[in-house]
Amino acid sequence: MISVAQAQARLCAGAAPLPVESIALSACLGRVLAAPIVARRDQPPFDASAMDGYAFAHSAEPQDLRLVGESAAGRPFSGVLQPGEAIRISTGAAIPDGADTVLIQENARRDGDVLRAAISPLGAHIRSRGGDFSASAALLPSGRRLGPNDLVLAASAGASHLSVRRRPRLTILGGGDEIVAPGQTPSPAQIFDSASFGIAAIAALWGAEATALPPIPDDPAAIIAAITEIQQSADILVLIGGASVGPHDHARPALASLGLELAVDKVAVRPGKPTWFGRLGDRLVLGLPGNPASAMVCARLFLAPLLETLLATAPPIAHQTLPVRLAAPLPANGPREHYRRAQLSISAEAVLTARSLENQDSSLVSVLADSQGLLVQAANAPASPAGELARLLPWLPQAFA
Repeated sequence: MISVAQAQARLCAGAAPLPVESIALSACLGRVLAAPIVARRDQPPFDASAMDGYAFAHSAEPQDLRLVGESAAGRPFSGVLQPGEAIRISTGAAIPDGADTVLIQENARRDGDVLRAAISPLGAHIRSRGGDFSASAALLPSGRRLGPNDLVLAASAGASHLSVRRRPRLTILGGGDEIVAPGQTPSPAQIFDSASFGIAAIAALWGAEATALPPIPDDPAAIIAAITEIQQSADILVLIGGASVGPHDHARPALASLGLELAVDKVAVRPGKPTWFGRLGDRLVLGLPGNPASAMVCARLFLAPLLETLLATAPPIAHQTLPVRLAAPLPANGPREHYRRAQLSISAEAVLTARSLENQDSSLVSVLADSQGLLVQAANAPASPAGELARLLPWLPQAFA
């Protein structure tokens, strides 16, 4: 067996960034930039008023000013202000030539077309041209996963389409004679498929388009037929279960008959030791354990960084952990790195704390649903008391946004 870090390295070494496509800005949420966004002009593109009021040339003494026009947002004053003149101005409107100061409306005294005793500090209430960003400024770098605030910035720069990495296409195959799809009527010896839904969700959160096929029976011919049909349309094949050495574990033998080149056989991780990885022609193949919690943990550990590699995400965040304080002690660990499902909370001292859930059995989906992340415990780590600093791997990429 190899370590988690070694397995992740081998996994990602076999992947290359996907091609680039240009899509509308409105469809870019969650996509990864393949080219930086550079400003084409200053923002704001002119000196603008930050308040409703009056624009004029600064004077240190109060002065009466003659009102000669107006500058509204999108409809600027066309002339040049002369000494002793002022204009009415709206928030966001352009400051005209000859003006350098704004008197806010609440502090103004107006008598017809005369602004009485106008005074305001030099440059007051003016947003300078380029105060947000300047032309040619690098606004967003290549490799950035785009969030809502990024789309605001891109739109402010006038970008209608962005160059992004194509989404990885992922197909999930799971099953076994004991598995039926939700909504069907199971026999007394069957359970509902659950892991494929969670794996598809993890894939989507980390930027992929995922398709989960209906459960496949424990039949080598059925497995081979399904893989042969879908492999050309997927960048990644994810197989759930069938990876152990029992008489009914057919997934890896079926793939071997199709030419699987195995890169990772087993990983020294708990849960998820049977995780494996290889290549089938041009397709990447990731094998996950059959127990739902094990499959989810290992998808977070291995599928998330693989997707980041395909998307050329920079900086990569799938490996990053958050510092937390233990809300309860941890027992000593065994020879495999342990990823404990954990609940997060904020202490009275405003410290992020994590508590390992009591039952870590890899089949318990109720425990899985109660967790917000995975407490990382090194191989052969000694017991840790409450209050000790630990590392937590969040389930969601939004934890780093």
